[in-house]
Amino acid sequence: MAERRNILVIMADELAREGVGCYGGPALTPAIDRLAARGARFTNAYTPSPICVPARTSFMTGLPVHAHRLWSSAEPWAGDPPGWGHALREAGYETASIGKLHHRGLPGNDHGFTREIEPLHVVDGVGWEKALLRRQHHTAYDPAGLACEVRPAAQDGADDPYSAYDRRVCAASEAWLAANGGRRASDAPWALFVSYLRPHYPLTCPPDYLALYDPERLPPIRFAGEAVEYRHPVVNGLRRYFAYDDHFDAAGRAQARAAYFGLCSFVDALIGRTLKALEAAGALDETLVILCSDHGEMNGHHGFWTKQVMYEESVGIPLIAAGPDLPASATVETPASLTDVAPAIRFAAGLPPSGALFGARPLQDLAAAPADRERPIISEYHDGGAVAGAIMLRAGRWKLVAYPGFPQQLFDLEADPHERCDLGLSAAHAETRARLLALLAERADDPDRIDARAFADQAARIEALGGVEAIINRRGFDHTPAPTGATGATGATG
Repeated sequence: MAERRNILVIMADELAREGVGCYGGPALTPAIDRLAARGARFTNAYTPSPICVPARTSFMTGLPVHAHRLWSSAEPWAGDPPGWGHALREAGYETASIGKLHHRGLPGNDHGFTREIEPLHVVDGVGWEKALLRRQHHTAYDPAGLACEVRPAAQDGADDPYSAYDRRVCAASEAWLAANGGRRASDAPWALFVSYLRPHYPLTCPPDYLALYDPERLPPIRFAGEAVEYRHPVVNGLRRYFAYDDHFDAAGRAQARAAYFGLCSFVDALIGRTLKALEAAGALDETLVILCSDHGEMNGHHGFWTKQVMYEESVGIPLIAAGPDLPASATVETPASLTDVAPAIRFAAGLPPSGALFGARPLQDLAAAPADRERPIISEYHDGGAVAGAIMLRAGRWKLVAYPGFPQQLFDLEADPHERCDLGLSAAHAETRARLLALLAERADDPDRIDARAFADQAARIEALGGVEAIINRRGFDHTPAPTGATGATGATG
């Protein structure tokens, strides 16, 4: 068991692997790259769900989506089941969050933090209600917005509330670490969660960061507009529902990608300032630092933008851990998940592992052990546009995606790392699919049962919100609005 450590967790929103330089992407991210050189970089890390709310619940609790059963963007976490913040606070840690949480956030909700500084939660404590209407005919929003918003931000940033919010989060992290970071963990340990909005769209990029990227010199989009990619009925349904790509031309796609990578560099600079504040406080050597994202970004590949699907660009994430009990400049090939963060934090705090973590393991253990490329990893999507749940299993070279009531998808990531060739209907791979499906049922549950529970829970949620028509008639939005001014701090109420 490790000694008690201070803990700093930094999360960026929608940061894909290709948005980080040390993962081989075109983005310029020197701060994240330096952190990777100090610690362990997990090359096969995944989100438990390629959508914010359930992914962040899994991140906090260490539970997969089918275990915590907060399936969608309209089923936010209110602090039950408890998360790692609760465990640390009970163990005597000062716990604080700065930035986006995306939980319920109503009075009386306790997310495990003594203080929530500049918190951003789901809208009205409810979230994006239309996520629940997965089989009902309705219009979610105008998908043209993503393309329309691709532009440089005003020089003073007045039209860029997301970046303005992140600047406030960064300044608050610097102030908190200056005031508290110097406390030794042996005396008064602390845990700080700093959560940035960027590079999440809207793709309004600060001009100085947009200028770093020539749209014509970026790597090309893979499989853009190839109709063969949309032959799976559930994936095709998602493509129609989130029809962002229909509103781009070739030049617009290139500009959008330049803006996305510019925002990756923007948030990297803020992360660098947070890490410098930790170093200035003299706490670098006894602090576990974890850098992660809640999910990836398709960035035009396969004709998709944002997330929602089980392609690597959407479900794969950067994950880096540095500090005590972790090797420097290490590349960890063992597959990992955001659900492994909670046990890593417990390990750093000297707490025993939780018995309810469904196979999750501390990142420290994964980094120290020989590579286990066969370690199974699960991700799920039960949100807007999905007429059936998508339940993914990554095991070794194979990725299986089960869609109850529809054919499975199967990809050989060794031979086909960019997932062009779907083997879900290949007779030659029937035995492989059956073996992986049995492993999925063993490690999680039968996908049909998972899907049935999700739809049943969501039917009850729809009724609690007033029914289908009430949800359709309420206002919609494409992304959670950022606060436009300082929101201060709130204390835990649970």
